[in-house]
Order: sequence, then structure tokens, then C-alpha cells
Amino acid sequence: MAQLTYLALLVGCLGVTAPLELVLRVRVYPRWRRLLLAVLPEFVVFVGWVLYAIAEGHWHYSAERTLGVRLPGGIPVEEVLFFLVVPVCAVLALEAVRKVTGWDAGYPAEEAQR
Repeated sequence: MAQLTYLALLVGCLGVTAPLELVLRVRVYPRWRRLLLAVLPEFVVFVGWVLYAIAEGHWHYSAERTLGVRLPGGIPVEEVLFFLVVPVCAVLALEAVRKVTGWDAGYPAEEAQR
């Protein structure tokens, strides 16, 4: 059961933030191109960083806390998912704050609705 720890954390993050899309209608998923532009640079940089750290022996991942599925370079599948799930949750949270408070976050609300 401990092998599901990392995956359960990711599911929990999505479980808490995904309802924001439905309840507050923050429109993150329908604007998938914008979401991709927000997530992709971070994903590429951090997955590359982790692959480097694994190759150099700086990092390792517990087989007891992960599923044991490794992708090329020895990176656990959960770690790759982490770099997708956490930024998506952050964007959902940011858009929820914008919606509730009216904060423009640097761009007009009308532009965000496109």
C-alpha cells in the first residue's frame, strides 16, 4: 500500500483543485493552449533537471513509496506526473482566486475569458 503514496498525493492535489473548474467555472481546461504554454516550459526544464540529477547520483526514489515504474533515464512515472499535476493545480488555484476576488493578475478579466 505504501507504493501508492506518491500517486495518492497527486490524486489528492487534483481532487482538491479540479472541482474549481466546475464550481467556479474558471475555464482552465477549455483554454488548453494557454494551460500548455504555462506548463510545458516548466515541465521540460524540471524533467531535464531530474534526469540529470538521477544520472549524476544526486537523487534517487524509494521503491517502497513509488509504483516502481521507471521511464527512460530512471525517472519514476510519478515524478513525471508531478511536473504536470502540480502546475495544473497551481493554475486552477490562481484562476479561482482571480475569479473570486476580481484580481486581474496582470491582465484584464475580459481577455482571460477568450
